[in-house]
Amino acid sequence: MTPQDMESRIVRYGDLQPCKTAFIDAHTPGSDQKENFTIIGGGVSESPDQHVHISIPHGFNIGAAGQPPKCRNSLHSHRTAEVFFVLKGRWRFFWGRWGDAGEVTLEEGDIFNIPTGIFRGFENIGNDYGMIMAILGGDDAGGGVIWAPQVIEDAQAHGLILSEEGKLYDTKQGAELPAGVNPMPLLTEEELKAYPEPTSADVVSQYVARYWDMHAMADRSPAKVIGEHGMLRDKPGFEVDFITRSSASADTHAHAHASVLMPMTGHWRVTWDGGAATLAPGDTMSVPADMGYKAEPSMTGDAALYRVLGTEDTAGATWQA
Repeated sequence: MTPQDMESRIVRYGDLQPCKTAFIDAHTPGSDQKENFTIIGGGVSESPDQHVHISIPHGFNIGAAGQPPKCRNSLHSHRTAEVFFVLKGRWRFFWGRWGDAGEVTLEEGDIFNIPTGIFRGFENIGNDYGMIMAILGGDDAGGGVIWAPQVIEDAQAHGLILSEEGKLYDTKQGAELPAGVNPMPLLTEEELKAYPEPTSADVVSQYVARYWDMHAMADRSPAKVIGEHGMLRDKPGFEVDFITRSSASADTHAHAHASVLMPMTGHWRVTWDGGAATLAPGDTMSVPADMGYKAEPSMTGDAALYRVLGTEDTAGATWQA
């Protein structure tokens, strides 16, 4: 594959195109400064203004959220996996019907495989603009976002209405629901009972992996972070590996499904038959199925990289052995 062909499968951090109207809470105070990025796949944005960098189906989606300090993402749920790792900043994740069932603070490099079927939100509690990278299961990401009822009510009070089709209408801009289209119905109290509220101890022990723990596990070979036999045991339709300088291989290898390389620290030189590219933290590279390549750190210093691999597993609810 030529360098030109592969360049179309690389999204540089500095070239990311944000959308500030991606979700229903785009006008809600405290959440109105969010930036949403859809890097690979259609994502779950509710706005037609969302830019998609790479639309090639991978069996999973890659996105990102950028937020200034004290900005939060409102409580929502997904039907398939939602995995975050912190690229920049310090973040608090919280969950439950009202966001008070449990919480965890993540530092740079930490990863969180959030259980499906619970309401979750997150906020930047650092001092600077922060960025978290996201992996969503499935090509259609499970059919969109399920919002806690109070989020829909708050959004409507600030001019945004979500239709039953999952599209946003901004009444501040003169938009209104088309004839015959109803607003998104609120979950009933009976439906809300199906959303569990696990404690912090239950969630953190099974679904969070810390950067330096992964570093230790990847001292000789890549660490399987998410997978049937991973540090976080799950089969969400993809696997996540963590590779460091000491576990990077100089051998050329290929995968049966499309994969994605996402550097966390350091610069990584990726070579393949016909070309090469250097990736920096925040860059995202899509590698086609069956294409031989190798990825190695190109400079001295700390170097760590997340690799996402598509699998044959169904992109369904979080699975535990």
